[in-house]
Amino acid sequence: MKGRDILKGMLNASDQSKTEAPSSQAHRPTGAVRAMNLSLGKLGEEAAEAKILRESLASGQTVVELEPRLVEMSFIRDRIPIDNDADFDTLKLSIQESGQQVPILVRPHPTKAKTYQAAYGHRRLKAALDLGVPVKAIVRNLTDEELVLAQGQENGPRLDLSFIERALFAHRMLQHGFDRDTIAKALATDKPEISRLLQVAQTVDPEIILAIGPAPKVGRPRWLALADKLKDETLLRKAQSCALSATFSAVETNKRFENLWKSVQPASTRTKNTVETVRTKQGLPVASMVHSGKAVKITVTSPAFADFIVKKMAALVVDFEEENNAGTVD
Repeated sequence: MKGRDILKGMLNASDQSKTEAPSSQAHRPTGAVRAMNLSLGKLGEEAAEAKILRESLASGQTVVELEPRLVEMSFIRDRIPIDNDADFDTLKLSIQESGQQVPILVRPHPTKAKTYQAAYGHRRLKAALDLGVPVKAIVRNLTDEELVLAQGQENGPRLDLSFIERALFAHRMLQHGFDRDTIAKALATDKPEISRLLQVAQTVDPEIILAIGPAPKVGRPRWLALADKLKDETLLRKAQSCALSATFSAVETNKRFENLWKSVQPASTRTKNTVETVRTKQGLPVASMVHSGKAVKITVTSPAFADFIVKKMAALVVDFEEENNAGTVD
């Protein structure tokens, strides 16, 4: 089979999988099945990148080589930089050995002559700059809105951005005057999710977010829980003190979140068989929890609350898996 036929088959398989995907969120596989899915996902990503290049050439868009120092980052940053980025090191080595296979997208800089501004491909741009080689690019006249749409949609389908990076990207777009419809299109999501992203980005101190980093294993529920805790001024000061400590940045980004999360928890005063009552905002009891060593027994005393938990159980399991690396249970 010819190489182009193999690539075509990969692309067709990728397109078919998208159209046949079930509407409900499936239970995430683990172990060997998950590893195989990750490998197939990587092949699909590479096929998608090849498709971008082929479509660009077919539409008559010329791929040019630019001096990386003449290309600025997008006016809205979407990633949180981290030290010791193994994925970036792998990308740079690949470009060094095999050249840049997929061009980046840039526009002529709106205010600087003979300068460009990147819409996407910032990691490829940085790799070229570090290596001292020209960066391959497609130059296209883009409005600010077209640029952020291209930037968001290039990352969105590949799930490159963590939850908090998406939250910061949404917040920065809002600060630049983009409406929520545009933000939702750029992140390929709906308005309720945009509201949750903005809730976190507008509540958690930006310095704390940047100190933690992208934390790719930390999902929406835990960031929302942290945002809720940091509304308390006392807990906010504790979090800021933790983030500024000398040892905070010495661990990897997911561990930083864990350490900061622990810093805002109340000192444990629980003893064996301690009973806690769960109440509504109006003070009405709906459940009780009995702590016995590592076990917790929950008794729901409100029928309405019990029905609510049953309806939400599947979603809670999904949220648990997102927070605990595909459902790892200790």
